[in-house]
Amino acid sequence: MVSSFQARNKSRKSAVNLIFIAMVIFAMDSPASSMDVMVPSKVNALNGTTARLPCTFTSCYKIDISRFAMNWTYKEDLNDTEEIFMTFKHRMTVIRTERFDDRVVFAGNLEKNDLSITISDVQMSDSGIYKCYVRNPPDRQLGNASISLNVVTELPPPRDSTIAVVMGASVGGILAVLILSMVIIKCVRRRRKQELISDEQKMEEEGKTDAEGGTEEGTKHAYSLPEDVY
Repeated sequence: MVSSFQARNKSRKSAVNLIFIAMVIFAMDSPASSMDVMVPSKVNALNGTTARLPCTFTSCYKIDISRFAMNWTYKEDLNDTEEIFMTFKHRMTVIRTERFDDRVVFAGNLEKNDLSITISDVQMSDSGIYKCYVRNPPDRQLGNASISLNVVTELPPPRDSTIAVVMGASVGGILAVLILSMVIIKCVRRRRKQELISDEQKMEEEGKTDAEGGTEEGTKHAYSLPEDVY
């Protein structure tokens, strides 16, 4: 009885936290956050198994293969240098490195904005920080997010009760609808902002062109050099 109450209480707190996070994301809507890259902050993988590193992104624009770009990088710790092991520029390319050899496979779906990968036969030395970079013009900003992979010899036992799982699924569904609504609103706002910026830039360029044309014409009539005359 006590454990069921604790599970329900924990689920309620999780729901409140998730909704709060969603509202913070919505409040942070700005030109600098024109793309959202979503990954789990941490992934635990059992030594010798295949680890999946999920990465998805939201964008107001469909992927244009001729302009889209993506990189996956690895570094052992925060102070280490990033090493690119997968990239996309016109086509997907896996860069074979001494660390991963041929163990990395693209497991996502570009049509669904899914850039996930898998690493087979993970070793303890594969633990580290993995980063997913995304560029999807005409979105102006480069999006990125980091995953901390922890390779272990034994996974901790699951602790979720049936009640917690059911409530978690319900909260997840509500949150998914909420986030989808936010994405739609953000996309509408971004497109309006970009259209306004484009119109203003066009008007400025036309104004400059007219001014320069008038100046050049006046100069030719008033200050013709001898070599121009003859």
